Amino acid sequence: MGRLVLNHSTNIEGLIPILKKLALNINIKTVTPAVISRVRGRSSKLIIRLSVKTINGYKAIARKGKIAQEVFISTDLSKDELRRIINTCNN
Repeated sequence: MGRLVLNHSTNIEGLIPILKKLALNINIKTVTPAVISRVRGRSSKLIIRLSVKTINGYKAIARKGKIAQEVFISTDLSKDELRRIINTCNN
């Protein structure tokens, strides 16, 4: 079971409950929401998409409306396994 690092005072609406579910997985060490930014596109609902591999795991991008937030996930899982876990937590 991993832990959710809450070091930001603001997060995308609805993101924290999904990240808490994600952190309950035994193969995930830490989940850290990071930088929030404005984006050009528009997403009607909250979407979490895996971006790039990092030293400890993966970087994901959470998007809702015109706001995007980076999320760092520390894990030893493969990209496909992590994507499947994120999709089940997002539903």
